[in-house]
Amino acid sequence: MTRPDDLVRAVEATLFAAEEPMSAEAISAHLGGADIKAALAELVETYQERGIRLVERGKRWHFQTAPDLAHLLRREREEVRRLSRAATEVLAIVAYHEPVSRAEIEAIRGVQTAKGTLDVLMEAGWVRIVGRREVPGRPVIYATTPEFLTHFGLESRRDLPGLDELKAAGLLDPVEDALAEAMETAGEANESGEGGLASQDESA
Repeated sequence: MTRPDDLVRAVEATLFAAEEPMSAEAISAHLGGADIKAALAELVETYQERGIRLVERGKRWHFQTAPDLAHLLRREREEVRRLSRAATEVLAIVAYHEPVSRAEIEAIRGVQTAKGTLDVLMEAGWVRIVGRREVPGRPVIYATTPEFLTHFGLESRRDLPGLDELKAAGLLDPVEDALAEAMETAGEANESGEGGLASQDESA
């Protein structure tokens, strides 16, 4: 690479060809250990007003459609399993309280959580097992995944309150609308220290 912009072009090509989002460390390693911080910043600025954007989600970088154009790319899609209200509530609790055990989820919701509910969220790639709580019985604990952040356009969990902005922009489908509402409720409960969501519908 002889010209200053060669590194920028190399980073752009690497991300464009990547099958999944890449961390800055992975991009750097792919390019022989080059310092790519400035190149990423330049690409973010370059694509700021374009039809696609370069974004960082969960410390991983990828190109995505500009938010105001997302509606142009929407297509009818068949959902193998549609998330229930119970599943959206559980996902909200995991997002705001992670890492969290099933018993802790049930304590916040005030109702038992069917095993299938967590299974659906793990199949969707939004929740994963991250270990066990060091208490009697050593229950499994759950957390969200980088794919969860990517799907909802979040850089980190600190951006969760911004979901209402996505909803206002029309970027959430009905299932995601329910998730946004559940997250808002869970967030309020978390701030006040009160018990969170409650539901009588436990079908997954």
